[in-house]
Amino acid sequence: MNTTFETLDFIVFAIYALIILFFGLWVSRSKDGKTKNAEDYFLASKSLPWWAIGASLIAANISAEQFIGMSGSGFAIGLAIASYEWMAALTLIIVGKYFLPIFIKKEIYTIPEFVEKRFSSQLKTILAVFWIGLYVFVNITSVLYLGGLALQTILDIDLIYGIIGLALFAAAYSLYGGLSAVAWTDIIQVVVLIFGGLITSYLALDTVSSGKGMLNGLKLLYEVVPEKFDMILDKSNPEYMSLPGIGVLIGGMWVANLYYWGFNQYIIQRTLAAKSLKEAQTGILFAAGLKMILPLIIVIPGIAAFVIVNDPTLLSSLGDSGLSNMPTSGTADKAYPWLMQFLPTGLKGIAVAALAAAIVSSLASMLNSTATIFTMDVYKPFFNNSTSEPSIVNVGRISAGVALIIGVVIAPLLGGIDQAFIFIQEYTGIVSPGILAVFILGLFWKKTSNKGAIYGALSSIPIAMFFKIGPKGWLKETLLSELAPTLPFIDQMGLTFLFTALIIFLMSYSENKDKDDRKGIYLNKGIFKTSSTFNIGAFALMILLAGIYSFFW
Repeated sequence: MNTTFETLDFIVFAIYALIILFFGLWVSRSKDGKTKNAEDYFLASKSLPWWAIGASLIAANISAEQFIGMSGSGFAIGLAIASYEWMAALTLIIVGKYFLPIFIKKEIYTIPEFVEKRFSSQLKTILAVFWIGLYVFVNITSVLYLGGLALQTILDIDLIYGIIGLALFAAAYSLYGGLSAVAWTDIIQVVVLIFGGLITSYLALDTVSSGKGMLNGLKLLYEVVPEKFDMILDKSNPEYMSLPGIGVLIGGMWVANLYYWGFNQYIIQRTLAAKSLKEAQTGILFAAGLKMILPLIIVIPGIAAFVIVNDPTLLSSLGDSGLSNMPTSGTADKAYPWLMQFLPTGLKGIAVAALAAAIVSSLASMLNSTATIFTMDVYKPFFNNSTSEPSIVNVGRISAGVALIIGVVIAPLLGGIDQAFIFIQEYTGIVSPGILAVFILGLFWKKTSNKGAIYGALSSIPIAMFFKIGPKGWLKETLLSELAPTLPFIDQMGLTFLFTALIIFLMSYSENKDKDDRKGIYLNKGIFKTSSTFNIGAFALMILLAGIYSFFW
């Protein structure tokens, strides 16, 4: 079996890369000699239709942390990790109906800008710094590392060269074109990543079934490793700490999902660039529908790899090359790249293009959002409030470039991480509960005060660190250890959110006991009215979700 990248594979990949670069630069061109202003660069001139929004949301979301990290978790845990995807579909519906109308009504560029309008510039700055640090030191670096790891496994490219190559590819069109280049190329990226992902899934399942096809492969997976299809893990499961049973459905995963899809700049920025609220909501519904099929291409391959690796007959059918870079219990993230080695010539190029599409689209989105927050929420108000529109755009490009360079330097230091998807969720979970508490109370409780929000946001970090480190560190072997047991990080997120919300509530109530806050948002029922298309689609997705969890419970 040929596991090397052949000439045809290089040609296929080169065609993909040239199409992306050409299209990205073409849509970024200045029309009729017009110079790009901030709205053009950061919000794509507010011209995106629903299908571009939906595709861009998925492209921004699906990256190496899904293809590599979630497949790795599929190898180690099973289908239960798909809860992040399927619950995201429900979360998107909530965001579309209850959050978007408020954001679009406020006509904002960034999430920190909304914070300033609802609370204060001080809180805006605090959260802007939070986000910039998170994007640069967690999101961008992890995407670069996992992408470089994949290229190293598949193409035998040195890790650092793979990281630099991906960085330059993303920078080639996104730094110049801004959100317009990112969002419109994302349409192509989504088609490529779904098609390429399905090819890899088909190969894996066909191998499991000894050439009898995809459906037989799925059936055999379910028969051979039924435990890998448990959606709700019990405490006896060794992976319970990663996915703590019913807590996944009613606990901290809601914190992760609501924060990510509702208040994460590089996600919500696409919807802020919509032609209208209706287009944004339809785009969100489209993305929710795509979310339902994604586990087939990012989780199932990991389960298939587990079966192949643990079946001597199937493993031997791959030849000696099957032993090369083989995933193990301690290196689960090698599962997806390992499978890609065995694709036929030509299809291997498509699959690598799909992986590159996932990586580059997310990286470009993160760079654009980092630039947007730094430029609009840090540079403009603090350093040069009178800056001209072209200068603002140039600052955005420079800040994105600096963020990318930092990511390239730090990314190789992440070596040795197993189940990177879980790693990313854990460290994002230190910041997200506090931010979510600020937003939820700020949006829907008119008494929420600026002072309460600031103290809540600042206190959320030590609260999160208490739950994360305390039981293993300073509380270990003390009388307090019984009061602070080691908890799954999802439960830690849930408790951090509740304690932070309590702090915000108490401080706000003490200030505004007999009145609403002067910046409180007054809402009427009409603001949350959605189209019949959105309502029918949302209901259908909820029925499908109920069926999936009932079957795989």
